Amino acid sequence: MLDPSSSEEESDEVLEEEKGEVLLVAPGGCSGSSPRVLPAPNREPRAREPGRQGSGPARPASPSPSVLSEGREEQERLQKEERERRLQLYVFIVRCIAYPFNAKQPTDMARRQQKLNRQQLQILKERFQAFLNGETQIVADEAFCNAVRSYYEVFLKSDRVARMVHSGGCSANDFRDVFKKNIEKRVRSLPEIDGLSKETVLSSWIAKYDAICRGEEDLCKQPNRMALSAVSELILSKEQLYEMFQQILGIKKLEHQLIYNACQLDNADEQAAQIRRELDGRLQMAEQMTKERKFPKFVAKEMENMFIEELRSSVNLLMANLESLPVSKGGPEFKLQKLKRSQNSAFLDIGDENEIQLSKSDVVLSFTLEIVIMEVQGLKSVAPNRIVYCTMEVEGGEKLQTDQAEASRPQWGTQGDFTTTHPRPVVKVKLFTESTGVLALEDKELGRVILYPTSNSSKSPELHKMIVPKNSQDSDLKIKLAVRMDKPPHMKHCGYLYALGQKVWKRWKKRYFVLVQVSQYTFAMCSYREKKSEPQELMQLEGYTVDYTAPHTGLQGGRMFFNAVKEGDTVIFASDDDQDRILWVQAMYRATGQSYKPIPASQAQKMNPKGGNVHMELSPLYADRAQKHGMDEFISANPCKFDHASLFRVLQRQTLDHRLNDSYSCLGWFSPGQVFVLDEYCARYGVRGCHRHLCYLNELMDHSENGAVIDPTLLHYSFAFCASHVHGNRPDGIGTVSVEERERFEETKNRLSSLLENQISHFRYCFPFGRPEGALKATLSLLERVLMKDIATPIPAEEVKKVVRKCLEKAALINYMRLTEYAKIEETLNQATPARKLEEVLHLAELCIEVLQQNEEHHAEAFAWWPDLLAEHAEKFWSLFSVDMDSALEAQPQDSWDTFPLFQLLNNFLRNDKLLCNGKFHKHLQEIYVPLVVRYVDLMESSIAQSIHRGLEQESWQPVKSITNSLPNVALPKVPSLPLNLPQIPSFSAPTWMASLYDSTNGSATSEDLFWKLDALQMFVFDLHWPEPEFAHHLEQRLKLMASDMIEACVKRTRIAFELKLQKTNKSMDLRIPASVCTMFNVLVDAKKQTAKLCILDGGQEFAGQWQQYHSKIDDLIEETVKEIISLLVSKFVSVLEGVLSKLSRYDEGTFFSSILSFTVKAAAKYVDVPKPGMDLADTYIMFVRQNQDILREKVNEEMYIEKLFDQWYSSSMKVICMWLADRLDLQLHIYQLKTLIKIVKKTYRDFRLQGVLEGTLNSKTYDTVHSRLTVEEATVSVTDGGGLQGITMKDSDEEEG
Repeated sequence: MLDPSSSEEESDEVLEEEKGEVLLVAPGGCSGSSPRVLPAPNREPRAREPGRQGSGPARPASPSPSVLSEGREEQERLQKEERERRLQLYVFIVRCIAYPFNAKQPTDMARRQQKLNRQQLQILKERFQAFLNGETQIVADEAFCNAVRSYYEVFLKSDRVARMVHSGGCSANDFRDVFKKNIEKRVRSLPEIDGLSKETVLSSWIAKYDAICRGEEDLCKQPNRMALSAVSELILSKEQLYEMFQQILGIKKLEHQLIYNACQLDNADEQAAQIRRELDGRLQMAEQMTKERKFPKFVAKEMENMFIEELRSSVNLLMANLESLPVSKGGPEFKLQKLKRSQNSAFLDIGDENEIQLSKSDVVLSFTLEIVIMEVQGLKSVAPNRIVYCTMEVEGGEKLQTDQAEASRPQWGTQGDFTTTHPRPVVKVKLFTESTGVLALEDKELGRVILYPTSNSSKSPELHKMIVPKNSQDSDLKIKLAVRMDKPPHMKHCGYLYALGQKVWKRWKKRYFVLVQVSQYTFAMCSYREKKSEPQELMQLEGYTVDYTAPHTGLQGGRMFFNAVKEGDTVIFASDDDQDRILWVQAMYRATGQSYKPIPASQAQKMNPKGGNVHMELSPLYADRAQKHGMDEFISANPCKFDHASLFRVLQRQTLDHRLNDSYSCLGWFSPGQVFVLDEYCARYGVRGCHRHLCYLNELMDHSENGAVIDPTLLHYSFAFCASHVHGNRPDGIGTVSVEERERFEETKNRLSSLLENQISHFRYCFPFGRPEGALKATLSLLERVLMKDIATPIPAEEVKKVVRKCLEKAALINYMRLTEYAKIEETLNQATPARKLEEVLHLAELCIEVLQQNEEHHAEAFAWWPDLLAEHAEKFWSLFSVDMDSALEAQPQDSWDTFPLFQLLNNFLRNDKLLCNGKFHKHLQEIYVPLVVRYVDLMESSIAQSIHRGLEQESWQPVKSITNSLPNVALPKVPSLPLNLPQIPSFSAPTWMASLYDSTNGSATSEDLFWKLDALQMFVFDLHWPEPEFAHHLEQRLKLMASDMIEACVKRTRIAFELKLQKTNKSMDLRIPASVCTMFNVLVDAKKQTAKLCILDGGQEFAGQWQQYHSKIDDLIEETVKEIISLLVSKFVSVLEGVLSKLSRYDEGTFFSSILSFTVKAAAKYVDVPKPGMDLADTYIMFVRQNQDILREKVNEEMYIEKLFDQWYSSSMKVICMWLADRLDLQLHIYQLKTLIKIVKKTYRDFRLQGVLEGTLNSKTYDTVHSRLTVEEATVSVTDGGGLQGITMKDSDEEEG
């Protein structure tokens, strides 16, 4: 039977025994038929309290001395009984370890990892904190640091992880797996980098994680320690198993040594004989049970006979297992001789009719002899320089020769190896010298010795007198040699005995006997003659009983007697020595398998009640020591008379306690060595599989209820086994089901169901962060199995779903209650200010989202069969949160907009979850915030309208560029964060950095404030990501319409203000465009740009058409307004030019004013340096044009509109000049007029060309007309007055200065 186990082994380091911590178990005997009475499965007391079993009233506060004495006596009695129980159990266990014949240590189980304890967790936290503080030499990028910070804050600092570590169910490998899963998600979300694969990034991060975990000081030491841990004996030796169970049962080293020696655990023959006696006793118990009809209570009457057959079959199986073992493990090449037995009741009937008779060839033995010749002494007949040598042979075999040596030093040390089948071989050793005679055919024999060794002969070198030829001078010739004859593993004893029997050895004489083991159940007593391979006579010992007897006076020879008795036959044996008799009786006692243990008469007489004796005839002094220490009763106890079910429960409980307290994260899995011993115990002592697994289930549930982490696969395996057994499916071949097993199974099933439901309800705490991996999924699978009424009929899916739903509802309440306890929300909501309440609820919402995200990440896979149940769990969780949320929101003052971040936080989580989006809580959240959003938009609309009205009335139209220039060089906050400061109604003003959000830097404060508010309001509503489509579309439409209306009002008011401002400016050449006019121009430009962003709506086709029509009106309005202000500006500039031309009109030919001006200039030129006529006027105008061009170019943001303005300005200027010249078509221009116009036209042409006016506009027909007229006038003047123009000409005016 394969039983749950783990594959990692116990370390060879001996754990220190904790003094005083001894598990006491109730004594086995009690009133009633069942001898098994153990404590209930509850695990509270490690030791029974004095008087615990008493049923009387409570003791008084000051007990009398007699009561205290009784309590101490009761406690001492219980401790003594417990010690005896443990020692007896240990005797059974060490026999299982010493000679296993049913089980072996499994080698194919998953390895368990080393536990992580609290000290190691603290060290790990400190190392990660040091890394985050930059105190390590590990180089890492920002992404890795963020991953480590998240891992540290969320996982390492979690209370659930600390509890898991405290329970011993967590290893460093679990920590590594959690980190690996976290970074896999992070790395997948990173953008691709050329030349660097994400697998490489993962490997690098894992390597850095390992470096952080190791720490700098452990870089050298850690590999060595890991190597030692990895070698922790996959297969434990017997000594290690002994040591382990000494710790488990609290056995002292001295007690173990006494038991070991007294039980002869190193004697395989004794252990095999003990097994044969135990199995024979079990068969006898089965027969007795059949006769007395005393059976356990079964669920069906016909199972009683089946029970007996199962007992017999189990014993038969054990016998077959024992029979299949080699006679002696590790011996020479002698395998068990398979004996054919009859098929009917093979091992049950011991009568002569079914006895298998051995032939003499079945007991042929094989011996190995080693003959070592050392030296020869007393050799005198040979000259010292002669060569001598020896030969050796075993009669009937080959002959070997030693090396040659000089007669003066006849020493060799040569070994000869022989093989023979004779139990009594004849060995001949001869000494030769080389013959020197010419005619000699063979060497001369100097002496010989004939030896008759046996397996009991001395193995050390001895001197033997040699037989020499007649007339030899070497009368005292001796040879020193050693003969070593091995003892085959199947030869259990040998020696000389006197024997007399009725069927064999019918004459009383001394013979050489050998006790031969043919198989585990077949032994034969054989007598051999010299040089014979086959026995002369043999007696099969099956069915005989050996015992010591008194001397027989009528028999001559032999002093110490014993016999072997069988129905119809008695064989008397005698030896010359008492020690030899004891050894023979012991060997035959082991061979016969009898239950009665022979005791010499002398020993029986001298034994006193305390167990001491004056002298023991048996060589085992250890048996004497065992008696002195009270061990004899445990060693000689008959295992068949014990309630092994009760003993096994104690053994398994304490083994599990030991396992869960060792250094491995076992999760309840036994180590292979422990499984091996438990398997062997169950098979050898007949512990039923159902009882074993029921006890195991209850023990695992006890530990799980006390906080230990138990692998649900173990629970599933044991439960499935028990269920299969109770429903008659025979998982281990046992078809009988007792009433007790069925009742215990039902009780265990109910308890297991409650445990599983509780674990599912506490899934965040029983399986934190999905650890152990797959445990929650296995728990759900086991729950489904437990809910089945039988093993064949599957439970309807709805019933399982109903139970899981109930568990998850509890889980929602548990998770939320623990979360509020962690956040201490109850105290805050009862006492804090509204702002503090809102802050706490916001923090609680973040924690709730984190909890649900962790559930999705670590546990959703386990609930993959019921995703709707997980959604219901989340809705229940949020419904509990909504109570606290509603309470905090109700406490907020009216028109408080600080609650919007709470909506954004919750909505951003809920809308991305397809199961929670527009769910119950999500709709409740929307119902709360719909009035707030509508109210907020209404107030914002009113505020913006008021700011336009008041702002434009008081607007100074100063540009706000200076604000942007004063901004520090820092990263500016993003617009989505603005709503936190938006709703300051009605005093709503833009922050000092708002201008930087737009391309424009020369708008007015009112316009920039308007555009910023509109944009921020739209961004705020957009960031709400309202989940309900209709309301979201309504909000968007309303905000777009609001923006259109506000921008339209702003444009109209700006147009009016522009015209008024322009009217106030003068028309002289001193005119410079004010900054306020440029600001107004820029406001219109910004309005054009902002319209494209703030007034475009994404909607359906039908609505889009209507909206496009409405939006085009705004665009048309802005375009018309821009055209109008350009026309107004051009008209202003042209009026200045008209003023210049009106001044030139005074020089028209034929006027009185013209002649006066000409005469005055000529007269003055004789006495002073008069400026060139016309230059001051032309230069002033040109300066006017250039400076206004620069102002417009610098302060107006839109290039396109500047170009349009310059085009119209140039065209209008040329048109005015052309018309002025046309009016004087019949008159010749005055020289001053000509000079001024030439300079104005040429400079204007050049300046506007530099400002980007196109050639087509520059060289228009109007310009050509003006150019032609001025050229003609210039030619006329040059003819009449050659020096009058003073170098001013249409040809070279571009090269003139200025």
